[in-house]
Amino acid sequence: MQPADLAPKTFSTVGLPAARRVELWETHNATVLIGLDVHASEPLAATELNVRLPRVDLARVGGSAHWVLRSRKVIERSPSSAIAVYLTLRGDAWFECAGTTCTLRPGSIVVSEADQPFARGFSRGLEELVVKVDRAALPEVLQLSRPVIASLRGSGPNDQYARTLAGITGRATRTCRPLPADERTVLDLVAALAAGGATAPATVHRAAARSYIEEHLTDPNLGAAQVAAAIGISERQLSRVFAADSVSVPQHILSRRLYLAYSMLVSATDGGRAQTVATIATRCGFTSVTYFSHAFRQHFGRRASEVRGPHDV
Repeated sequence: MQPADLAPKTFSTVGLPAARRVELWETHNATVLIGLDVHASEPLAATELNVRLPRVDLARVGGSAHWVLRSRKVIERSPSSAIAVYLTLRGDAWFECAGTTCTLRPGSIVVSEADQPFARGFSRGLEELVVKVDRAALPEVLQLSRPVIASLRGSGPNDQYARTLAGITGRATRTCRPLPADERTVLDLVAALAAGGATAPATVHRAAARSYIEEHLTDPNLGAAQVAAAIGISERQLSRVFAADSVSVPQHILSRRLYLAYSMLVSATDGGRAQTVATIATRCGFTSVTYFSHAFRQHFGRRASEVRGPHDV
């Protein structure tokens, strides 16, 4: 899939008739994310950037004060057999589910069943990232009787997965130079967050490895040995974990670096100065511009200079 196909699509209530904003916001979310009853005391000003993958939906949501309800009636009207992840970026919020109410502050992450009734409120508005994963893509995840809470600021394994998931989702849904998300990585991270110790060791190892790779893509020395050592398994075991997805560790690293390079080439400036293809290749961890150019054309069917445009030298 070409990066342009994975660019976020924007929907906003800003500029829409005030009396229809809530209705149109509800319709949009029921279509591309999760059906909700929305309540706002003032005309709702909200914007959502959506990225749709085969088994995953990603969104960046910002809006004025309002609260939402996913009741049993809403679930019957708009079922969604999925796991939902909410990553708070700005604004305090409250979340009520399964008889428990908690306060969510920036950095909080909630993982819950989309078809379990819940309510959420944003008294001063919000900015958040949302990940919705088709449950059929997570066969090993047990039923979540209660939401799982994690933090971007914690030090546990779940918190590291949360940080990586937030980074992937945030980069995929930004308006400037979006970096397409790797769906398999998102699936592994959500599975690890949702199931914790109940998930298969291979999923945990794969989530940890892909998480490490995402955070170290620009390191020219990044390779299977470094990844394996970082997550505490052997190279052979790491290769087996990736082979289950019919991909090798070097192939995965190369693919992610190429997508990173593509996103940088589309808007190849740094402080107002144009960046060359060679500079971008180096910044993405490639040690050979010739190899980068060959791999880029083979992967995307276009030369890097064609993506970069006529200003490259």
